Amino acid sequence: MSLSKDKEAPAEKFKRAVTATMRAMSQDKELDVIYGNDQPGLAAHRARLPNPARDLPVEDIHKVRGKSDSLALRQRYHDDALHSKLVPAGGDAKTVFDTIEQARVESLGANRMKGVADNLYRQLDTRCKESGFDRIYSKEDAPLAEVLGLLVREKLTGTPVPSSASHMVDLWRDELEEKGEQDFNELIETAASQEDFAKAAKQLLKDLDLYDDAEGADSQSDETGDGDEGEQEPEAESSGAEGDDEAQEASAAEDAAAQEGAGEDSTDTEAGESAEQESASDGEEAGKDKQPAYPDDFRNFLEGPPYKAFTTEFDEVVQAHDLCEHEELSRLRQQLDQQLSNMHALVSKLANRLQRKLQAQQNRSWDFDLEEGILDAARLSRIVVDPLLPLSFKQEQDTDFRDTVVTLLIDNSGSMRGRPISIAAISADILARTLERCSVKVEILGFTTRAWKGGQSREKWLEQGKEANPGRLNDLRHIIYKPADYPYRRARQSLGLMLKEGLLKENIDGEGLLWAHNRLLGRPEQRRILMVISDGAPVDDSTLSVNPGNYLDRHLRDVIAWIEKKSPVELIAIGIGHDVTRYYQQAVTIIDAEQLGGVMMEQLADLFDENKTGAQKKNPMGW
Repeated sequence: MSLSKDKEAPAEKFKRAVTATMRAMSQDKELDVIYGNDQPGLAAHRARLPNPARDLPVEDIHKVRGKSDSLALRQRYHDDALHSKLVPAGGDAKTVFDTIEQARVESLGANRMKGVADNLYRQLDTRCKESGFDRIYSKEDAPLAEVLGLLVREKLTGTPVPSSASHMVDLWRDELEEKGEQDFNELIETAASQEDFAKAAKQLLKDLDLYDDAEGADSQSDETGDGDEGEQEPEAESSGAEGDDEAQEASAAEDAAAQEGAGEDSTDTEAGESAEQESASDGEEAGKDKQPAYPDDFRNFLEGPPYKAFTTEFDEVVQAHDLCEHEELSRLRQQLDQQLSNMHALVSKLANRLQRKLQAQQNRSWDFDLEEGILDAARLSRIVVDPLLPLSFKQEQDTDFRDTVVTLLIDNSGSMRGRPISIAAISADILARTLERCSVKVEILGFTTRAWKGGQSREKWLEQGKEANPGRLNDLRHIIYKPADYPYRRARQSLGLMLKEGLLKENIDGEGLLWAHNRLLGRPEQRRILMVISDGAPVDDSTLSVNPGNYLDRHLRDVIAWIEKKSPVELIAIGIGHDVTRYYQQAVTIIDAEQLGGVMMEQLADLFDENKTGAQKKNPMGW
């Protein structure tokens, strides 16, 4: 038995230690912890964490520990049923309220356990960098919910905002602290009580003009909250009085687990089980009669209204060359060529490999010495010698390579600004040339919005009285960089448009994906491949401020599920610094944009490697 444990992958020991730590820290001995590639989250007595690699790299340790601590603290200090009664209805207020509440539960653990504080801070810094907060330079571009969440977290823990988001927070700091100075003090004093903290949070939202119905909402919550008050206060007192000893043991178990990625399993498990036994009675009492307030989809969002657009009259599908003057487009193309020269050798090497693979599948092959078919000119001597000799014909063999078209759909959101969009443009350029040499048609598309903060759609919505749940509330801009039937030489200059300053704005992925998919459906080719390149989840502040918080995310998931299950189009995604595997079945995530070109080539090479049986299984319609 000891021999099998010695051979066990470090990640397995680490998972067991993290599971024991989560159960101890959350005071929920029935907590079921699973590891996978879907979005991490929490529902009832079930938590999902990112799946670390078998060799347990340091970045995976930090990622799992930060997320596990965050979910464990939410399980211990947060009541979903009470939250659903107190949360403001819709709009910016709900988003800010949710963010502030998460800051509260994490601060309770961070203030008591230094190891937990370090894990949460590291996770927060990583999330800020992935969200592009370090590239925000104006108040209009800064998401207010995130700013307030970071500011509240700073005041509750005394730890400064990560440097990756400090400039973004400083853009709003003076104004927010001036309007809500007393409210911030109240949040600090009431952090131990979810109900009192929620009242203070609502008052802060009211003073910041984010919530104009605070009095009615407060009176309603008072009426409905009286019955729960007796249950909430003992929980807060219990967490304050009994939590320190258990928290120290949980922290010790966690620290032992993370040393070199795999601490001694027996020590970690015993520490976790010890803490679980000490907190068993409290855990059972806290979990008793606790019903899941949200569906088990690990997003903690209620189902919202069906997806729709408030208006489509301001949307546009535009050719790239129509968005820029010819002189500027030429300058941008020259700029792209300069960047292309630096990585041409690396990506071209991979492109040549893909080209050889495709051409090998397209090469003709023949069967000779047949009794019927096309007369074989090399066998004419046989006919002269013996005219009755039948084996003088040849016939071309069927090839497995089907007529194919590939669409590259590139996220043109603001977070792609800089190196990511340059790499995407360079990779698309080289891929288009490579596939064209192999007689594979390529279409290059981009999706973004025409404006920040809603544009003309939002103005019309305001004029018509602010309809509740209006749906998508921004003007779409879908860009055609290269149509499938255009040769590369005609579209070459248009690819430079991706580098244009001010082009990249919001991203509404679901509608962009549907648009690209429907264009593919109209193509005559037998095989149609759609490759999506994105660096984040769908985000449009205008839409999310007046709809449920998961409105765009849920629509994207629905579109992907429909394409993957019912469409003849083959869908693949590449995420840049963002885990797209939680959305797409066939996907890969890269950390550095420099990897994009190689990954695009490898993924397409793998697709073209599929045999005919596999392709037909993916294509139920036999196309």
